[in-house]
Amino acid sequence: GATRKKFGEAMSKDAPKAVISGDESHERKAMSERDHDESDRNKMGFVSCTSYVVGNIIGSGIFITPTSIINYTQSIGLSIIVWIGCGIISLIGAICYIELGTSITEPGCDFAYTVYVGWKAVAFAFMWVSVFVTYPASAAVQAMTFGQYIINGLSPVLSIDPTWHDFTERSMGYTLLVVLVVLNFYALDKYAAPFQVAVTSAKMLAMSIIVFAGFYYLFIGGWTKNLEHPMEGSVWAPGKLTLAFYGGLWSYAGWDILNYGTPEIEKPTRTMPLSLITGILIVCITYVAINISYFVILTPDEMKNSTAVAADFSQRALGNFSYAIPFMVALLLIGTLNSNLFCASRFMHAASREGHLPTFMSCRHEASNSPRAALLGQMVCTFAMTFVDIDTLINYVTFVMWSQKAVTVAALLYLRYAQLPVAQNAIRIPIGLTIFFLLISIVLVFVPFVEEPIVTFTGVVVVASGLVVYYALVKPINAPRPLKILDDSMTRLTCRLLNSRPDSKKTNKEIAKNSDELRELDQRQP
Repeated sequence: GATRKKFGEAMSKDAPKAVISGDESHERKAMSERDHDESDRNKMGFVSCTSYVVGNIIGSGIFITPTSIINYTQSIGLSIIVWIGCGIISLIGAICYIELGTSITEPGCDFAYTVYVGWKAVAFAFMWVSVFVTYPASAAVQAMTFGQYIINGLSPVLSIDPTWHDFTERSMGYTLLVVLVVLNFYALDKYAAPFQVAVTSAKMLAMSIIVFAGFYYLFIGGWTKNLEHPMEGSVWAPGKLTLAFYGGLWSYAGWDILNYGTPEIEKPTRTMPLSLITGILIVCITYVAINISYFVILTPDEMKNSTAVAADFSQRALGNFSYAIPFMVALLLIGTLNSNLFCASRFMHAASREGHLPTFMSCRHEASNSPRAALLGQMVCTFAMTFVDIDTLINYVTFVMWSQKAVTVAALLYLRYAQLPVAQNAIRIPIGLTIFFLLISIVLVFVPFVEEPIVTFTGVVVVASGLVVYYALVKPINAPRPLKILDDSMTRLTCRLLNSRPDSKKTNKEIAKNSDELRELDQRQP
């Protein structure tokens, strides 16, 4: 009755008059002080940010990509050059994103930046694919692979009936996913970030086992035969080299993680550059050292024919300790999945704040600043993706990452050209680096079109469908009334269940200020 009418008025354009009572200036001052207090809480420092960068980049790629790169380059030396080159390109890309992150201090990375320069339709199209396909599909692969490696690692001591094998693997993956989502429900600096630091440290320890083993055989054992003619047989064909770089850069993917949560970083103009550069250098050195270790133990031909290079390496170099490899890979996947949830939830939250997704998806917990609704949304999408052909989906949108990077860097150039207002302490980089990274991104966009035209064309159709949804449902000022009613109801329910409040840019000043008021309105309903 009257309560619903009051809440409806609060959601209208004149809502500030209906909701804010008393001294309006006093209310605004209190809100400003509250926002300032929130901004000082739950911030990540240098160590936490660096651990997220390293943890998000290093994943299963280092166990898969070395084989494909050596097959394209045909030599040890050129393979190492490709790994170093991929590290340099990733570092240049990260430097470009440092300017973006310090100029536009909004969460959401590519989405936030393309929206800021006014390319909302393009931003929505990429968000559409990333939030509902790419991130959930990647998380599903990571969760299911975690279950597979844990069960494989336990197989010597635990016998599982074949009919229950798939169920057990899925259960392990689902359990990990739920645990990480719950962990991210609470203050980032108190729980999720320290956990990421611990997992990344353990991950680096696991990587060091491979490095130390390979270098032990190289310097102590004198195993130098495989490295005597490093450039012999090198293939310099542009097409092959491009594919080699494409695979290597896939292993470096994830260096933009800090741009998804810029407001959650302490002193971003200082912390972001230090963390990104340090993190990528650590990853580059680790990748090169691991590949050298592989080549010390395995010949180029063995590397080319290997389906599990880390397993082959461990059986040859580690002996009985090779049983630990499945658990090492599982450890890598824990950190990677946690980083994936961080990126995906901030992406979804940013899209909802902008009004590109329903308002209830923007609900966040005030005390911890955690985007709880977006975290649950990503968990549901990930669960759904475990029941479809994930490999095919990922192939459909492989080009999305680099086409999105190309659009985002183009937005940076437009930001400079149009002289749009940016943050006062924004870091500016040489424009030559921006143009170089844009050209690299464009080249990498066209590689899948040449190699897999049908699959990539399907991906283009998926992205284009996002444009249809944008112009049909998002761009119109007045959305269909049934959708508004549903969104309002879901916002109420989400606020009560998750003890949160909406954080939508379009409604922050119109709706009730916190979940307590929402609950009070509900309790008054007849």
